Amino acid sequence: MRGVVISGSGLYQPPQVITNAELVASFNAYADLQNAKNAARIAAGELTAIPHSSVEFIEKASGIRQRYVLDKTGVLDPTRMKPRFAPRPDDQLSLMAEIAVDAAKKALAAAGREGKDVDGVLCAAANMQRAYPAMACEIQAAVGAGGYGFDMNVACSSATFAIEQAANAVRSGSAHCVLVVNPEITSAHLEWRDRDCHFIFGDVCTAVIVEAEDRATSTDRWQVLGTKLVTQYSNNIRNNAGFLNRCEDTDPDARDKTFMQEGRKVFKEVVPMAAAHIEQHLHALGFEPTHVRRYWLHQANLGMNQLIVKRLVGQEVGDDIAPIILSEYANTASAGSIIAFHHHRSGLQAGDVGVICSFGAGYSVGSVVVRRL
Repeated sequence: MRGVVISGSGLYQPPQVITNAELVASFNAYADLQNAKNAARIAAGELTAIPHSSVEFIEKASGIRQRYVLDKTGVLDPTRMKPRFAPRPDDQLSLMAEIAVDAAKKALAAAGREGKDVDGVLCAAANMQRAYPAMACEIQAAVGAGGYGFDMNVACSSATFAIEQAANAVRSGSAHCVLVVNPEITSAHLEWRDRDCHFIFGDVCTAVIVEAEDRATSTDRWQVLGTKLVTQYSNNIRNNAGFLNRCEDTDPDARDKTFMQEGRKVFKEVVPMAAAHIEQHLHALGFEPTHVRRYWLHQANLGMNQLIVKRLVGQEVGDDIAPIILSEYANTASAGSIIAFHHHRSGLQAGDVGVICSFGAGYSVGSVVVRRL
């Protein structure tokens, strides 16, 4: 079987930032408007008043301090509470493809490749802008790649699941160089009017180049030692938006058509699942968790990441072992672990082993064990 490496990564970071203070001011203004509108029903006990949010609540619950978004004006408008995107004609590059191409070009440059060198494009994200044609096909055309492209969705684990598909394609010889892109416009599926989750997500796009080890020319190469995927059905993270909604005559703006989660259940169930998954994967490859130089974990919740690593290595660790980008980027769905890898892999020496791991809705857990060459 051919050796496989990750030879470059790229990151698109939106230009607009929403701080916790801005977000709280907007949410509290929305709550005041709704509470005033429904004052009589609240007084009669028919409705419960919407409580205020706070910066302290957000940072204690998540570790998030800000997030990047494509449009902050719509999100911060208490009468709207969602981004405002202009529709684009069919002959114009779509918004999701636009940010994917930006990240892809940076990853290609880092790998010393051009679009023509790519013969596979995987667009892996928690949500797709449209059903068809595949976003990957549009991205493929925009970067000048050959071969094939397809979309895939495993929610917050989409990136690691796609890396396995890319690595398998290279090993089998069906592709030589695969571009994996993760355009996450999470601001469009977040319910900004829900106090329990209005702070969670941010927008971003990541990309990695996965190619045959014997063809790679980059000086920053990470050998893929193994990949491992698992899913276990759970309703605790869910989004019911889909093409059948119009046939069900349901409200397209109903609460269940955006991100929903039972946060405490997710924390309780995913932490042991992710820790056991990583440990089993490492053991299968002949490593102990303490042999790992760096863990690039999914960035959903600070406490979750800290507890997973503590279960693995037996003690609390700092950013040198398990870097956190959550405070700056918030939860960016499948892109989070790739952002951590993109920003925090310098300084590792040849032979050092690292783990890229994601976990999320499904439940799904994907791990990629790599070694610096």
